Amino acid sequence: MRFEVPQFINVEDKLFGPFTFKQSLYLVGGGGMIFIIYKLLPTFVTFILGAPIAAFSLALVFYKPNGRPFMRMVEAFVIYTFTQKFYLWRRKDQREGVVDITQIHEKFPEEGSLPKENKRKKISDLAWSLDILDFDN
Repeated sequence: MRFEVPQFINVEDKLFGPFTFKQSLYLVGGGGMIFIIYKLLPTFVTFILGAPIAAFSLALVFYKPNGRPFMRMVEAFVIYTFTQKFYLWRRKDQREGVVDITQIHEKFPEEGSLPKENKRKKISDLAWSLDILDFDN
């Protein structure tokens, strides 16, 4: 028994010319808002308010930053803006301004001395490189 495997499942169907249904709604919605502004307000105000609306609706349709739809960026912005943020402040136990250097860095070797070799690290690096370069499996 043969089964057909669906292909191109990540590509949306084009419904109205080269546009998908969502893209068509963005264009019609932006055009409709501009038309309502044109009917209710003077022409000069229509140009001032209509330009950002037209730019936003065209960005929703055509602009894809990093290969992702612009709507995802707008959605992330809205969610970040309106959700509650959680900030955590931890009080330091040490006196303010005093930093213990040994906690940040390892002790520096003396001038002219060779660093100690970590044989386990060399072996694990060698094993890792052999795993990466194994093309047969």
